[in-house]
Amino acid sequence: MSGHVILFSYYRAFADVRRVRINLCRIRYAGVGCGRIMAYNPESGIDGRTPASEGGMETGYDIEGKTALVTGANRGIGRAIAEAFLRHGAGRVYAAVREPEAARPLVERHGDRVVPLRLDLTLPGTIAEAAESARDVQVVVNNAGVFIAATVLEDGALDALEQGIEVNVRGLVRMAQAFAPILAANGGGAFVQINSVAALKCAPGFATHSASKAAAYAITQALRDAMGRHGTAVLSVHPGLIATGMSAAAGLAGAAAPPALVGEGIVEALRRGDFHLFPDAMARRVGEAYRQFAREVVEADIEEYQPGQLRGGAPS
Repeated sequence: MSGHVILFSYYRAFADVRRVRINLCRIRYAGVGCGRIMAYNPESGIDGRTPASEGGMETGYDIEGKTALVTGANRGIGRAIAEAFLRHGAGRVYAAVREPEAARPLVERHGDRVVPLRLDLTLPGTIAEAAESARDVQVVVNNAGVFIAATVLEDGALDALEQGIEVNVRGLVRMAQAFAPILAANGGGAFVQINSVAALKCAPGFATHSASKAAAYAITQALRDAMGRHGTAVLSVHPGLIATGMSAAAGLAGAAAPPALVGEGIVEALRRGDFHLFPDAMARRVGEAYRQFAREVVEADIEEYQPGQLRGGAPS
């Protein structure tokens, strides 16, 4: 399926979201920050616009002078994030990868500002060791993930789903459990989760991938509340088609946006104190349609749940 067909399916699915209003309980609305739109500059490789984001954090967070850890920093979106952090003044970036040698190009370019660490989201021991080695970390970006897509009814669906859940969901939980106490001890900091527009809309053929990303998005929402109590800002990033090895393998490279958009978008979203980030053109269209639901439900602060206020009892 072409990228344009996938793009249309996302647009159509979210066309009426802005009319949805759900009142689960007494809700205090959070503010929303909107971005201005400019043009992508192919010479610099950086988007001149401020990607569409949604409000969430009470205060912004500047990456300058901070120590960050980025999983999957050796290529694609992860490398673009590491490069953006370094470009904007991060003091140090831990490149957390399965094979530390893969981070050598970053080290050669940036010297001792980049510290490779071995980390595999499927091996809890490596996460614990990385957390012990990076006890000064202030910003954690959980970028590493897998793209294993299958339709619901094909024979390999359960295996594909299990692989996606193992990395994209269990890996996220392991990272949060390992690094939340460290971030809190270091003043709060920020935790960034790379999700996807696939978390919001399941395109044909992507059922298992969308399911794992939707679960990761739910966990990210829970982390916003749990980590926020300790002063940690949480950012949920929802890229569309980005030019990475994953998109190329899926035959979608022609419709993909440069990964630099994601890195620059994260830096700006943290500064603004946003919870949602939709960094590229495709993702922004989804984000625009999703904005009201995100504002009134996802980003709302639930003060109190009273079963008597809901027809039919508690939500399932």
